[in-house]
Amino acid sequence: MKIFCIGWNYPQHNSEMRRADLPSEPTLFMKPDTALLRENKPFFLPHFSNQMEHEVEVIVRINRVGRNIQERFAPRYYSEIGLGVDFTARDLQNRCKEKGQPWEIAKAFDNSAVVSEFVPLAEFGKEIQNLNFELWKNGELQQRGCTGDMLFTVNKIIEYISSFFTLKVGDIIFTGTPAGVSKVAIDDHLVGQLEGREMFNFYVK
Repeated sequence: MKIFCIGWNYPQHNSEMRRADLPSEPTLFMKPDTALLRENKPFFLPHFSNQMEHEVEVIVRINRVGRNIQERFAPRYYSEIGLGVDFTARDLQNRCKEKGQPWEIAKAFDNSAVVSEFVPLAEFGKEIQNLNFELWKNGELQQRGCTGDMLFTVNKIIEYISSFFTLKVGDIIFTGTPAGVSKVAIDDHLVGQLEGREMFNFYVK
């Protein structure tokens, strides 16, 4: 099982991160399966970061094997979606960037990929590029996004990823985060909603 993640996919988030140029193709990175955090288990702050930030994202689970998938055929390769959090050690990421180094250690560490249950897309009664989602921190709205604002659609992302990697059943794709990322602290309470449906509910420890 592979976890693929797309960066810089929402213009307003790019602006808050002070990135002026728009990517011409999806920005792709990966997380290992040890990054998974499921079933609303608490997220424990690691010792190596003083600036851990949440990034809520719509996630897609692949349901069949495919390679070199054309964008128009991509909907055949998923039927369920969920909501996740891409935890990012921002201070560590910034240090890596300053040195021109890869920054997997800031993104792919243990338990950095919160994954909700997966729900049939049909239950939401909407196209995948018209879904609203939110992250609440301690009862206050922190992030709000709509998949319609993506620079690269889910189907385009699948086309791009599958040109490099064979997609297999169970692979998960994190599709990018909207604006509003913020630092988390011990005892923070994070709740994620997709079209008003609660998808995750957990604490930071």
